Amino acid sequence: MTSSKADRPVQRRGIHLSQLDWPVVIGIVALHVGAVFAVFPAMFSWSGVLIALFLCWVTGGWGITLCYHRLLTHRSFKTPKWFEYFLTTCACLAWQGGPVNWVGTHRIHHKHSDEEGDPHSPVQDGFAWAHVFWCMHKHTDGIRAADAAKDLQRDFGQRWLNKLFIVPQFVLAALLFGIGYAVEGPMLGLSWIVWGVCLRTILVYHGTWFVNSASHTWGYRNFETKDASTNLWWVALLSFGEGWHNNHHAHQRSAAHGLRWYEFDLTYWTIRALALVGLARDIVMPEPDQMPR
Repeated sequence: MTSSKADRPVQRRGIHLSQLDWPVVIGIVALHVGAVFAVFPAMFSWSGVLIALFLCWVTGGWGITLCYHRLLTHRSFKTPKWFEYFLTTCACLAWQGGPVNWVGTHRIHHKHSDEEGDPHSPVQDGFAWAHVFWCMHKHTDGIRAADAAKDLQRDFGQRWLNKLFIVPQFVLAALLFGIGYAVEGPMLGLSWIVWGVCLRTILVYHGTWFVNSASHTWGYRNFETKDASTNLWWVALLSFGEGWHNNHHAHQRSAAHGLRWYEFDLTYWTIRALALVGLARDIVMPEPDQMPR
């Protein structure tokens, strides 16, 4: 069945200069500006393209989708603690915030999905707010994301990574430049930063943000949920399976978001591959009678 926005009163939040989180705004703008240099011939390299694609998977697929979302937020499977910290470090490279704040914000989204209190609802606040502007603002509504992730706050390693989440990106940038410089000189090092840091980060940004915006606006629904969540194939491709969002809202703890044979979910198959080598166990799935018909 086809879905559109939920039939609820719309009260738009807008941009307020006094409430903008300026370090975040400057960082997002700077990364977009840096990514523009990818169109300059001097900054193009096939090795840079391959690095960007690989790091999109590492930071967006392993980090945000598999770790922050399915492992830490919903506990869809279990993994050894050392591997959890490794995956969390991959997520920190995406520069979407530390694990405590990311997980807490997403849990709040599920608690108030497409209702007042949802941090990023296109139904309540419009497509642009849900896509990007929400994360540029300070939380002024009295809701603290950290309060929704107290389990992570009790974990020393996750608290430490939450405080230092910004650091791995700089370490990666230094490594990319240094190795590129050693291989071919400074221009290759700069190319690898443009492709492997700037362009890669904004690609993962928009892939993640489209789950919040597009997958609550267009698409089809397998399940009747209280929100406007939808399944959208192109968002699923961009976000490593997260675009099967209506399935996810219906079965939040499910490790698989694609529940029909044609709903390809790379992250779920990654979890299954990890299980084969002993790095994933207790994988949560819907019961057979809960699957879409």
